[in-house]
Amino acid sequence: MLLEMSDDEFERLVEQAIDAIPQEVFAMMDNVIFFIEDEYTPQPGEPKNLEILGLYEGVALTERDLDWSAGALPDRITIFKNPTLRACQNSEEVVREIGITVMHEVAHHFGIDDEKLHDLGWS
Repeated sequence: MLLEMSDDEFERLVEQAIDAIPQEVFAMMDNVIFFIEDEYTPQPGEPKNLEILGLYEGVALTERDLDWSAGALPDRITIFKNPTLRACQNSEEVVREIGITVMHEVAHHFGIDDEKLHDLGWS
């Protein structure tokens, strides 16, 4: 069963998670924007029922070279509302899961892979 939450409330929780990013980390982020979408659409070759809570799309800071910025579009971090709500039993779990997801995707922006995030408890 899908936990009920308005778009405005979910957006407010994502904004709070973004605001909770330590200032020294936030200051190092470069050319990245956040989005909220209702659902993740699996890509060709992915399971049709794949549910992810967040997605980082872009070039990690650790992979950028001197030529990178010429005409580069912003990196995207997308938080998916409905998979998050389906993964949670109550609003407290939603707050926790959004915080973990935002930090997980920000870590990808810094070039940290899923294995390291798992080791750190952020997966």
